[in-house]
Amino acid sequence: MSSSPYYLKGSALNVRFNSVIGWLARHGLSVAGTAELSVPGRKSGRMQRVPVNPHTYGGEQYLVSARGHSQWVRNMRAAGAGELRVGRKVRRFTAVEVPDAEKLPLLRSYLEKWGWEVNQYFQGVTAKSSDEEILAAAPDHPVFRITVEG
Repeated sequence: MSSSPYYLKGSALNVRFNSVIGWLARHGLSVAGTAELSVPGRKSGRMQRVPVNPHTYGGEQYLVSARGHSQWVRNMRAAGAGELRVGRKVRRFTAVEVPDAEKLPLLRSYLEKWGWEVNQYFQGVTAKSSDEEILAAAPDHPVFRITVEG
């Protein structure tokens, strides 16, 4: 077993696609509910931007890292807050990481909605996988409960 946390780096095509999706969100066009996440860099302090799929479950909002323990995840852990933007609408939020034991219904719901886009990052786990399979994948996919300010 690898000692470093799971992270699947995007291909050059994925990186380009994400930059287009982020640009669209920044300019007011949300593709299937996407938004641009801004979170301060834990070392630089500069805002880092990445497109995300905000997910609502049980009346609360979440951010799921399909690719694993990415830079935005590490920055979010350090900052505990960020912003979601679609055009001029900016929603500031605080974030709390969800423990692995609580992720099962969230990840299943997330995969039901976003699986068409993210299944490739879940190493064979889908919304139709068993509870045990989803729970086994949970440590590889950080989830944050976000509370929008105001």
